[in-house]
Amino acid sequence: MGPEQVALLAAVARHGSLAAAARALGLVPSALTYRVRQMEQALDVLLLDRRSRRARLTPAGQELLRAGDALLREWDALAQRVRRIATGWEAELTIAADAVICPRTLLELCEAFYALGAPTRLRLRGETLSGTLEALLSGQADLALGVTLERTPTAEIGLQPLGNVPFCFAVAPHHPLARAAEPLTPADIRTHRIVAVADTAPQGGLTVGPQPGQDVLTVPSMAMKLQAQLRGLGCGWLPQPLAQPHVNAGHLVLKATTLPARVVPTAYAWRQTARPVGSGAPRTGPALHWWLQRLADPLTRDALLMKRPGHDAPLA
Repeated sequence: MGPEQVALLAAVARHGSLAAAARALGLVPSALTYRVRQMEQALDVLLLDRRSRRARLTPAGQELLRAGDALLREWDALAQRVRRIATGWEAELTIAADAVICPRTLLELCEAFYALGAPTRLRLRGETLSGTLEALLSGQADLALGVTLERTPTAEIGLQPLGNVPFCFAVAPHHPLARAAEPLTPADIRTHRIVAVADTAPQGGLTVGPQPGQDVLTVPSMAMKLQAQLRGLGCGWLPQPLAQPHVNAGHLVLKATTLPARVVPTAYAWRQTARPVGSGAPRTGPALHWWLQRLADPLTRDALLMKRPGHDAPLA
């Protein structure tokens, strides 16, 4: 069964007789009759009710035509997609987003991208710490947002600053440290459980925040870290833009510490395609090029780092 067989059945249903359908298709009636019988034999069902002069589809034939019409539309959409990909569009673009990236802004960018009608499928990955860059270097992502550089990328990796993310030390109002004298010392903090986000790098990567010997609650995402600290399950550092709305609402308390201020510079990185010698071909595909153009806008970068009002939810 394929598009041609479905088209034959649709012609019979539309014209009401094998003879009329054959004329419309440019076939002799016997050829059309033979092909319909082949379809019936292949499926082991009757597709046409031949008891009257008018050819009518059986319930099985009606279902085949209904489903076949949907398949024809999908086939046509696939053909158009393949033709557009043949012009240079990537079949799929994978974006690795660190825990500091605002999902609302990221989805707004996805929405704008889909409005192009591009054939490229998007795949989003949530990563943390060194896992964000690792996803890019290992070939599991084409674009990485919120990269913190622990090592120098290869020449195949393009890199641009995304912005600085200030972190603040925060606890729930009912946490013991909320009433402790400031500034908190490492000794003060060490006696209380800290909440840390697990690094998504396969080797385990980095752990940021815990003091030597401190009890640690490790969670898989920044969203869960925030919820754990709101519940008083531990203390810890949170991105300032993420914590501030909860501080304003009285659900978190900021505490000064004697530890150095934490301001994390982040970047976005992407995989570059080598340009053939003497070729004017671009170093990126059209889909990735679109994303890089949007990331060049300072307002977009600020929104991705939750520096715009209302963009205050972490990527789960």
